[in-house]
Amino acid sequence: MASPNSYQAPSGFSLIPPVVKNLLIINGLVFLAQLVFRMQTSGQLGLVEEWFALWPAGVPRDVPRPEHFGSFWPWQLVTTAFLHGDFFHLLFNMFGLWMFGGVVEQTLGSKRFAILYAVCVLGASLLQLAVVSYPFLGDALPANAFFPTVGASGGVLGVLAAFAVLYPNQPIYLLFLPVPIPAKWFVLGYAAIDLFGGFGFTNSNIAHFAHLGGMLAGFLLLQYWRGRLPVTPSARTV
Repeated sequence: MASPNSYQAPSGFSLIPPVVKNLLIINGLVFLAQLVFRMQTSGQLGLVEEWFALWPAGVPRDVPRPEHFGSFWPWQLVTTAFLHGDFFHLLFNMFGLWMFGGVVEQTLGSKRFAILYAVCVLGASLLQLAVVSYPFLGDALPANAFFPTVGASGGVLGVLAAFAVLYPNQPIYLLFLPVPIPAKWFVLGYAAIDLFGGFGFTNSNIAHFAHLGGMLAGFLLLQYWRGRLPVTPSARTV
């Protein structure tokens, strides 16, 4: 097991652990597919987003929709994590996955890392779905009825939360700050910003609750594996 206070980031593509490497490749290929299908439309959405982005649940099927605007289907809870809005959205998410996912996979092993990432994606999607679908319990159709959620951010931030549990004092350097921030405080600060934004104190199209769901799922799963929750595994393995 690696030291709890230090790590080495992967330094080459051939050295990236297999699950992270495959996630990077799949996300890149899916983004290319998005671009191809977008070229066939006049907007920012195509058939890929129509079927595989995370759409709000509860919108009546008979409500008229613009072209390539979709409905909720269960598989979108997973597939949304492989779609991105633009190249920079993809770039930042994949950089975070490479930066933190490599060492987490090396620490946990590939099988456990794959479970971790899947749980974080589902946690992010379920919380986001609950938040964006809640208004449909009433009679009004809100303005965001036809806006899907896309991106790997929930899964990546869940991995970041796991990293902070494993390496709480590892300094994280940001370009716009002159001093490093310990991983545990960086994650807590990120969560606070998302909570602030999620309740409408900032005006953005960021899926703040997806971020929070992913971080919470990653934190809880690591704590479960470490035997820190009321329900514990048969043996501590992390």
